[in-house]
Amino acid sequence: MKILAVDTASKSCGVTIADDNIVISEISLCINQTHSKHLMSMVDMALGFTGLSVSDIEGFAVTIGPGSFTGIRIGLSVVKGFALAAKKNVAPVSSLDAIAFQFACSQKTVCSILDARRGEVYSCLYRFGKDGILEEKTVETVGSIEKAVMGISGACLFAGDGVFSYKKEIINLKGSSALFPHSYNHAVSSSVVAQLGIGMFKENRVENASSVVPLYIRKSDAEINLKKNN
Repeated sequence: MKILAVDTASKSCGVTIADDNIVISEISLCINQTHSKHLMSMVDMALGFTGLSVSDIEGFAVTIGPGSFTGIRIGLSVVKGFALAAKKNVAPVSSLDAIAFQFACSQKTVCSILDARRGEVYSCLYRFGKDGILEEKTVETVGSIEKAVMGISGACLFAGDGVFSYKKEIINLKGSSALFPHSYNHAVSSSVVAQLGIGMFKENRVENASSVVPLYIRKSDAEINLKKNN
């Protein structure tokens, strides 16, 4: 199955084209520019490298959040446009899942954390079996770093861009039981989004493009300010 996967939920922007278990093209950027400036050209480039066209793609995957509200909307808009035109389904992938599944071979608890700004993080805990199959996942939530690590017992691998902002606090809270991967592994990987997307297609956990919605978890600043003013 040929799938086109897109991630724009955080600081990184990525496009992957995979054919079943093989990544045949992957492009990623992590620069301080809006994803809308580069995403379409990245898709064109990824397709061009493979000699494929959008009509050859059998399904789409996209990170739906949590993360940057603007970034999520950019990726969703592009993927939904492609999928509606091609009459193909979409696999909606959690950005926290995409981080955690980079470490599916770990026997430690994995805590995915993304910086939610305003002193908060998006977080979720995962436990994987020896075969890399997800055995346990908590509810994705937003809150303080203290709330994110509450209840974690034993060694835990912390991953995601929230580590860059809260590593000292995590170490103060968890001490030597807090483990961290290389800094290169904190970004969402579009190839992992593709991997998860293909699995969702095989399990028929996909949606019509028109029904895919963002996973914001927290209300936007505009909604919060509107409520305050009222």
